[in-house]
Amino acid sequence: MIDPAPVLPEPPAEVAGPSDSPVGKQALPEPSPGKQLTAWLCGLVRARQYGQLADLRRPVAVTQARLIAANFAPSEETRPAFEHVAFLFARYHAGRLDPSPGRGDIGAALGRIGTGVGRGQANPGAVRLLDRVVASRRVPWRHLQHVVERARSCDTVPPSWEVLTEDLAGWSARGRPVQYRWARSFYTPTYTPETPTSTPRPRGAAPAADPIGDSK
Repeated sequence: MIDPAPVLPEPPAEVAGPSDSPVGKQALPEPSPGKQLTAWLCGLVRARQYGQLADLRRPVAVTQARLIAANFAPSEETRPAFEHVAFLFARYHAGRLDPSPGRGDIGAALGRIGTGVGRGQANPGAVRLLDRVVASRRVPWRHLQHVVERARSCDTVPPSWEVLTEDLAGWSARGRPVQYRWARSFYTPTYTPETPTSTPRPRGAAPAADPIGDSK
Protein backbone atom coordinates (compact mmCIF):
# COMPACT_ATOMS: atom_id res chain seq x y z
CA MET A 1 0.00 0.00 0.00
CA ILE A 2 1.32 3.42 -0.96
CA ASP A 3 1.29 5.97 1.79
CA PRO A 4 -0.58 9.15 0.88
CA ALA A 5 1.53 12.20 0.17
CA PRO A 6 2.17 14.24 3.31
CA VAL A 7 0.03 17.30 3.69
CA LEU A 8 2.24 20.34 3.86
CA PRO A 9 1.25 23.16 6.19
CA GLU A 10 -0.11 26.34 4.63
CA PRO A 11 2.47 29.12 4.45
CA PRO A 12 1.80 31.90 6.94
CA ALA A 13 -0.04 34.90 5.58
CA GLU A 14 2.19 37.83 4.81
CA VAL A 15 2.06 40.54 7.40
CA ALA A 16 1.88 43.98 5.89
CA GLY A 17 4.74 46.16 7.02
CA PRO A 18 4.71 49.89 7.54
CA SER A 19 5.65 50.50 3.92
CA ASP A 20 2.73 48.40 2.68
CA SER A 21 0.17 50.16 4.80
CA PRO A 22 -1.62 53.13 3.25
CA VAL A 23 -0.93 54.98 6.47
CA GLY A 24 2.80 54.19 6.30
CA LYS A 25 3.19 55.32 2.71
CA GLN A 26 4.16 58.94 2.25
CA ALA A 27 3.92 60.52 -1.17
CA LEU A 28 7.09 62.21 -2.28
CA PRO A 29 6.69 65.99 -2.60
CA GLU A 30 6.24 67.21 -6.15
CA PRO A 31 9.25 69.09 -7.49
CA SER A 32 8.89 72.85 -7.49
CA PRO A 33 7.64 74.45 -10.71
CA GLY A 34 11.06 75.99 -11.26
CA LYS A 35 12.73 72.60 -10.98
CA GLN A 36 10.23 71.07 -13.39
CA LEU A 37 10.92 73.83 -15.90
CA THR A 38 14.69 73.37 -15.54
CA ALA A 39 14.41 69.60 -16.05
CA TRP A 40 12.38 70.12 -19.21
CA LEU A 41 14.78 72.72 -20.59
CA CYS A 42 17.85 70.58 -19.87
CA GLY A 43 16.07 67.69 -21.57
CA LEU A 44 15.73 69.78 -24.75
CA VAL A 45 19.51 70.26 -24.84
CA ARG A 46 20.25 66.59 -24.17
CA ALA A 47 17.80 65.51 -26.88
CA ARG A 48 19.26 68.03 -29.35
CA GLN A 49 15.88 69.72 -29.79
CA TYR A 50 17.45 72.67 -31.56
CA GLY A 51 14.20 73.75 -33.18
CA GLN A 52 12.41 74.20 -29.86
CA LEU A 53 15.42 75.93 -28.33
CA ALA A 54 15.53 78.30 -31.31
CA ASP A 55 11.82 79.00 -30.80
CA LEU A 56 12.50 79.91 -27.17
CA ARG A 57 15.05 82.46 -28.36
CA ARG A 58 12.30 84.24 -30.33
CA PRO A 59 10.70 86.28 -27.52
CA VAL A 60 7.94 87.83 -29.62
CA ALA A 61 6.71 84.67 -31.35
CA VAL A 62 3.99 82.68 -29.58
CA THR A 63 5.40 79.19 -30.15
CA GLN A 64 4.57 75.79 -28.73
CA ALA A 65 7.82 75.73 -26.77
CA ARG A 66 7.05 79.09 -25.19
CA LEU A 67 3.55 77.95 -24.15
CA ILE A 68 4.93 74.72 -22.67
CA ALA A 69 7.42 76.72 -20.61
CA ALA A 70 4.66 79.02 -19.37
CA ASN A 71 2.50 76.06 -18.34
CA PHE A 72 4.99 75.19 -15.60
CA ALA A 73 4.06 78.41 -13.79
CA PRO A 74 2.00 78.01 -10.60
CA SER A 75 -0.27 80.94 -11.45
CA GLU A 76 -1.34 83.11 -14.36
CA GLU A 77 0.60 86.04 -12.89
CA THR A 78 3.90 84.15 -12.91
CA ARG A 79 3.69 82.85 -16.49
CA PRO A 80 5.81 85.75 -17.88
CA ALA A 81 8.62 84.85 -15.45
CA PHE A 82 8.68 81.24 -16.63
CA GLU A 83 8.58 82.27 -20.28
CA HIS A 84 11.47 84.65 -19.79
CA VAL A 85 13.61 82.16 -17.87
CA ALA A 86 13.12 79.74 -20.77
CA PHE A 87 14.25 82.53 -23.12
CA LEU A 88 17.36 83.21 -21.01
CA PHE A 89 18.15 79.49 -20.78
CA ALA A 90 17.94 79.13 -24.55
CA ARG A 91 20.13 82.20 -25.06
CA TYR A 92 22.81 80.84 -22.75
CA HIS A 93 22.75 77.38 -24.36
CA ALA A 94 22.91 78.50 -27.99
CA GLY A 95 25.52 76.23 -29.57
CA ARG A 96 26.13 74.29 -26.35
CA LEU A 97 25.90 70.50 -26.26
CA ASP A 98 25.67 70.00 -22.50
CA PRO A 99 22.93 71.56 -20.37
CA SER A 100 23.74 73.55 -17.26
CA PRO A 101 21.11 73.78 -14.50
CA GLY A 102 23.09 76.71 -13.13
CA ARG A 103 24.13 77.51 -9.57
CA GLY A 104 23.13 80.20 -7.11
CA ASP A 105 21.08 83.31 -7.74
CA ILE A 106 21.74 86.30 -9.99
CA GLY A 107 24.04 87.89 -7.41
CA ALA A 108 26.18 84.76 -7.31
CA ALA A 109 26.25 84.61 -11.12
CA LEU A 110 27.41 88.24 -11.28
CA GLY A 111 30.10 87.39 -8.75
CA ARG A 112 31.58 84.94 -11.26
CA ILE A 113 31.64 87.41 -14.15
CA GLY A 114 34.96 88.83 -15.27
CA THR A 115 38.42 87.63 -16.19
CA GLY A 116 41.40 86.73 -14.08
CA VAL A 117 41.40 88.65 -10.80
CA GLY A 118 38.81 91.12 -12.04
CA ARG A 119 35.73 89.12 -11.17
CA GLY A 120 32.63 90.06 -9.24
CA GLN A 121 33.28 92.96 -6.91
CA ALA A 122 36.60 93.64 -8.66
CA ASN A 123 34.86 94.01 -12.03
CA PRO A 124 33.32 97.48 -12.51
CA GLY A 125 30.95 96.20 -15.18
CA ALA A 126 29.58 93.51 -12.87
CA VAL A 127 29.08 96.07 -10.08
CA ARG A 128 27.22 98.45 -12.38
CA LEU A 129 25.03 95.65 -13.68
CA LEU A 130 24.14 94.54 -10.16
CA ASP A 131 23.24 98.14 -9.23
CA ARG A 132 20.89 98.40 -12.20
CA VAL A 133 19.26 95.05 -11.51
CA VAL A 134 18.52 95.54 -7.81
CA ALA A 135 17.44 99.18 -8.24
CA SER A 136 14.65 98.28 -10.66
CA ARG A 137 11.10 98.30 -9.29
CA ARG A 138 9.85 96.26 -12.20
CA VAL A 139 11.47 92.99 -13.22
CA PRO A 140 14.61 94.13 -15.12
CA TRP A 141 14.22 91.83 -18.11
CA ARG A 142 16.84 93.50 -20.29
CA HIS A 143 19.44 93.72 -17.52
CA LEU A 144 18.89 90.06 -16.68
CA GLN A 145 19.57 89.22 -20.30
CA HIS A 146 22.83 91.16 -20.01
CA VAL A 147 23.78 89.09 -16.94
CA VAL A 148 23.21 85.84 -18.82
CA GLU A 149 25.03 87.11 -21.90
CA ARG A 150 28.01 88.11 -19.75
CA ALA A 151 28.03 84.69 -18.07
CA ARG A 152 27.98 83.08 -21.50
CA SER A 153 30.77 85.25 -22.91
CA CYS A 154 32.93 84.66 -19.81
CA ASP A 155 32.14 80.92 -20.00
CA THR A 156 31.05 80.88 -16.35
CA VAL A 157 28.24 78.98 -14.66
CA PRO A 158 24.87 80.70 -15.17
CA PRO A 159 22.42 81.37 -12.34
CA SER A 160 20.26 78.49 -11.20
CA TRP A 161 17.25 78.57 -13.51
CA GLU A 162 15.14 77.01 -10.77
CA VAL A 163 16.06 79.74 -8.28
CA LEU A 164 15.65 82.44 -10.92
CA THR A 165 12.06 81.45 -11.69
CA GLU A 166 11.14 81.53 -8.00
CA ASP A 167 12.92 84.86 -7.49
CA LEU A 168 11.21 86.53 -10.43
CA ALA A 169 7.84 85.22 -9.30
CA GLY A 170 8.43 86.98 -5.95
CA TRP A 171 10.05 90.12 -7.33
CA SER A 172 7.38 92.50 -6.00
CA ALA A 173 7.27 91.07 -2.48
CA ARG A 174 7.14 93.63 0.33
CA GLY A 175 10.57 94.55 1.66
CA ARG A 176 12.26 93.58 -1.65
CA PRO A 177 13.78 90.36 -0.24
CA VAL A 178 14.85 89.07 -3.65
CA GLN A 179 16.87 92.19 -4.48
CA TYR A 180 18.47 92.17 -1.02
CA ARG A 181 19.40 88.51 -1.35
CA TRP A 182 20.98 89.06 -4.77
CA ALA A 183 23.10 91.92 -3.45
CA ARG A 184 24.13 89.86 -0.45
CA SER A 185 25.12 86.93 -2.68
CA PHE A 186 27.25 89.25 -4.79
CA TYR A 187 29.07 90.96 -1.94
CA THR A 188 29.27 87.90 0.34
CA PRO A 189 30.64 84.99 -1.71
CA THR A 190 30.19 82.55 1.18
CA TYR A 191 26.46 83.34 1.44
CA THR A 192 24.34 80.39 0.25
CA PRO A 193 20.60 81.14 0.43
CA GLU A 194 18.12 78.30 0.56
CA THR A 195 16.14 77.61 -2.60
CA PRO A 196 12.61 78.90 -2.06
CA THR A 197 9.76 76.44 -2.09
CA SER A 198 6.62 76.90 -4.10
CA THR A 199 3.28 75.39 -4.88
CA PRO A 200 2.71 72.66 -7.49
CA ARG A 201 2.07 73.85 -11.02
CA PRO A 202 -1.38 73.96 -12.53
CA ARG A 203 -2.12 73.41 -16.17
CA GLY A 204 -2.33 76.86 -17.68
CA ALA A 205 -4.53 78.66 -20.12
CA ALA A 206 -3.49 81.24 -22.68
CA PRO A 207 -0.14 83.00 -22.16
CA ALA A 208 0.14 86.36 -20.47
CA ALA A 209 1.48 89.48 -22.14
CA ASP A 210 4.90 89.27 -23.74
CA PRO A 211 7.46 89.39 -20.90
CA ILE A 212 10.46 90.44 -22.91
CA GLY A 213 10.87 94.15 -22.46
CA ASP A 214 12.90 96.89 -20.94
CA SER A 215 12.95 97.45 -17.19
CA LYS A 216 12.87 101.21 -17.52
